[in-house]
Amino acid sequence: MPMRFIRAMLLPAMLLAATPVLAEEVVVFAAASLKNALDEVAAGFTADTGHEVTISYAGSGKLAQQILAGAPADLFVSANAQWMDEIEKAGLLADEGRRDLLGNELVLIAHGKDASAVGISPETDLPGLLNGGKLAMALVDSVPAGQYGKAALQNLGLWDAVAKDVAQADNVRAAMALVSTGEAPYGIVYASDAAADDNVTIFGSFPGESHPPITYPAGLLSQAGDRADRDFYDALSGAAAAETFARHGFALLN
Repeated sequence: MPMRFIRAMLLPAMLLAATPVLAEEVVVFAAASLKNALDEVAAGFTADTGHEVTISYAGSGKLAQQILAGAPADLFVSANAQWMDEIEKAGLLADEGRRDLLGNELVLIAHGKDASAVGISPETDLPGLLNGGKLAMALVDSVPAGQYGKAALQNLGLWDAVAKDVAQADNVRAAMALVSTGEAPYGIVYASDAAADDNVTIFGSFPGESHPPITYPAGLLSQAGDRADRDFYDALSGAAAAETFARHGFALLN
């Protein structure tokens, strides 16, 4: 076969091999408490694949409502099952697109690093601890950390005594910021949040039976159209992500 024909046959294959794989964008809506860990997981995924991961953080309720209203997200990672249930009921999850990813612990934090840890029980004098100050919490009716916190205080018989002193914030990281800056002496957040801030101390942990189990479900949304979306969804349950989440104080469920 003449050489010119061989070159003509090989040229398309050579050009195809030289063409880089186009990077895709994965748009993620995620609970604010995931920020440090999920940013690290996303950076690793981008380094490995070249695909960009764009993450919007907020309270899970706010994010779920945006998705229900048609916001263009590919994945949703909620801080409780309730909001993922709403997404699933609306038919917005892809086939086999939901899994329980992480767990967490609910804690009472204090400003600074000198607070002595105590146990939290029905006998805890929370109003006395506040001493006229505010108890920072995420929105108690729509943000999971706030919902878990209110449930725990109610089950321990402490809610009525401190309800008037609660300073509600849009999400759990905003609640922690109130304590970190000293605007509120105490707050209720997740253990993973407390581990991310050097200006707060875990003052006590709430008994696990005082509130519903803290579960972070991850959902691949039905409008996710790129292979990179599914790949990132799978990567959230991979070994590298598991190591990162554990290092940031989350419990691994898978």
